[in-house]
Amino acid sequence: MSDPNVTALLKQYAGGDWEALDRLFPLVYEELRRVAHAQMYAERSGHTLDTTALVHEAYMKLVRHPPHVEWQSRIHFFAVAARAMRQILVNHAQSRSRAKRGGDATLISLDEGVVASDARPEEVVALDDALTRLEALDTRQSRVVELRYFGGLTIEETAQVLGVSVVTVKRDWTIARAWLYREVRDSL
Repeated sequence: MSDPNVTALLKQYAGGDWEALDRLFPLVYEELRRVAHAQMYAERSGHTLDTTALVHEAYMKLVRHPPHVEWQSRIHFFAVAARAMRQILVNHAQSRSRAKRGGDATLISLDEGVVASDARPEEVVALDDALTRLEALDTRQSRVVELRYFGGLTIEETAQVLGVSVVTVKRDWTIARAWLYREVRDSL
């Protein structure tokens, strides 16, 4: 996932070159769609957002204002995009359902960054709440989950973004998934 053109365009945009965005979007669009598709796979059927809408909302969230992020690389861009997509889905879920969380909910699987169930709004909110609690306990584990689950990054890419070893990411991923599973299960 390294593309010097993307990094150069991100730096040009950060330097105030708004035309760089026109050249950037085609280079990142398919990867953003892949990330969004993985996240939308977890959503219930008939969700009012689709993959394309999630990509466009996230991209606009990233670039609609003068740059406030010092873009370091393509991977950094996708890490921030993953966080934006997470927030969009959580905000959407919160607005769709303010009802009390149900007891018959299906748990969200965090296996290898792909969700294996139809998530209902309360499940997305429960996962976000648990991830927020995890962040207070262990920021790096929380970032590992965010990058892997919401960002679709590989173990190696996650290690690069966080500046840690692959072994550390694997350990954090295993521990965080178990902790989140318990937290989400207990909250539903």
